[in-house]
Amino acid sequence: MEVISFVALAAGLIIGLGALGACIGIGIMGSKYLESAARQPELMGELQTKMFLLVGLIDASFIIGTGVALWFATANPFLGQIAGALAAAAGAK
Repeated sequence: MEVISFVALAAGLIIGLGALGACIGIGIMGSKYLESAARQPELMGELQTKMFLLVGLIDASFIIGTGVALWFATANPFLGQIAGALAAAAGAK
C-alpha cells in the first residue's frame, strides 16, 4: 500500500515544516522585540504582552497542523476509499 507510506511522508512534512516555520517566526519576533525594547524601554510591558499573544497564536497554528497530521496518520480517510474501490473492482470482475 503506497498510500500509507505517502501519508506517513506527508504527516512528517506537515509536522516538520510547521515546527520549522513556528521556530523561525518566534525567533524573528523575539529578536525584533528585543530591538524595540532596547530603543524604547518605556514600551516594554505593552510590547511583551503583544509578543506573548502572538507566540500563542503561532504555536496554536503549529499544534493544529500536528493534530491534522496525526489524524491522517491514525484514522486515514483515504484507506476507506481505496478499500471501497478495490471491493467495487473485485465485484465487477
